[in-house]
Amino acid sequence: MIDTTIFENKTAVYYTLGCKLNFAETSTIGRQLAEAGIAKAQKGQQADVCVINTCSVTDLADKKSRQAIRKMIKQHPGAIVLVTGCYAQLKPTEIADIEGVDLVLGSNQKMDVLDYISQFHKHENGNGNHEKGEVFVTKLNQIKKFTPSCSADDRTRHFLKVQDGCDYYCTYCTIPFARGRSRNGSISSLVAQAQEVAANGGKEIVLTGVNIGDFGKSTNESFVDLVKALDNVEGIERFRISSIEPNLLTDEIIDFVASSKRFMPHFHIPLQSGSDEVLKLMKRKYDTSLFAHKVEKIKGVLPHAFIGVDVIVGVRGETDEYFEDAKRFIESLPVSQLHVFTYSERAGTKALEMDNPVDPKVKHDRSKALLEISEQMLEMFYNENRGTAQKVLFEGARHGHTMVGFTENYIKVATPYNGSFVNEIVDVTIGNLDTETMTMEAQLTTTKNE
Repeated sequence: MIDTTIFENKTAVYYTLGCKLNFAETSTIGRQLAEAGIAKAQKGQQADVCVINTCSVTDLADKKSRQAIRKMIKQHPGAIVLVTGCYAQLKPTEIADIEGVDLVLGSNQKMDVLDYISQFHKHENGNGNHEKGEVFVTKLNQIKKFTPSCSADDRTRHFLKVQDGCDYYCTYCTIPFARGRSRNGSISSLVAQAQEVAANGGKEIVLTGVNIGDFGKSTNESFVDLVKALDNVEGIERFRISSIEPNLLTDEIIDFVASSKRFMPHFHIPLQSGSDEVLKLMKRKYDTSLFAHKVEKIKGVLPHAFIGVDVIVGVRGETDEYFEDAKRFIESLPVSQLHVFTYSERAGTKALEMDNPVDPKVKHDRSKALLEISEQMLEMFYNENRGTAQKVLFEGARHGHTMVGFTENYIKVATPYNGSFVNEIVDVTIGNLDTETMTMEAQLTTTKNE
């Protein structure tokens, strides 16, 4: 039993890097601390506790995590500084060596932040300096716990963690080493969380995880059964499926989304490379033919669906010929947007055993080429929707004198700020595209969807 009296009048500040899964977990940590009496610090207020949830998907992510840690230490002198997340799991001693870090928690300890804070007392060595940070990290083969998480933070959209970990060991990726084996919550527990979001006024939930299509391994259930159960949750107007592997995105799932009451025509599918040879080097579990079929299937039943695609450039072994093959394949796809990542070598991955590294300048040029294609794709998709009647869920944040929201098929729109629209679904006609902000004009047809 934690003595919460020690947290009286204490405040905490949070910093999250990386994926939406991390944001969902940080939000849950924040609620746990708030329930124990640790309030969220106001902007500019010095906090008593700093929680940094890190990312380690690339070298740049590691660098940004270190920068965030040092920034928080500087801004909140004397605070308990706790670091968790993927970077903490993979390189805990590196973080513990940063002066000012007190606690480093691995993936298995992440959701027990409150326990570790309650047991921690700052102490100094004889020089008046804080001792090296304490490390609590579970070995990879012992990471088995699934901890539920759902983001809130007054956002219109909530991110519900349905799955964690990954059993795929793609040659370029460290995530299985950071997050452990695939595991998930039960359908009944996730439905209950969705019902709680609805009871608190939430309108939209995005299903998140590391490999969400793998859902069900630890409960003998399936992802399609999960989406069917969630589709019946009253009060939630919209569900979205976050990134899902093409080999796990079954035709049954696509058909269900097309016929569902609440699942939006919006898919995010990692391709990683449009070259079959590179996909083999990556040890991906599909080829370009299967990927093309999934896109064709989606567009066949949901012609106006938004399809986002992840692509990595510059992996070892990606020749000029392979890249040109990949580029041609990508250009042939009727997708909406690319998320382009430059390959970053990660310690412990099989990719380091492969020959033919790609020159950094070549990586940059390839990334630039695909980003240009992505811009063209997104502009084309947006313009195809000009003049259509759409339903928009508006966010609460102000952007100057405007507010933004998203259509069912994930088009970002803007309209003059109106507080009555916040967290409401509004009928609009899509107007012109602002190419600088990549938002469409929302011409109101009703004030609210009744």
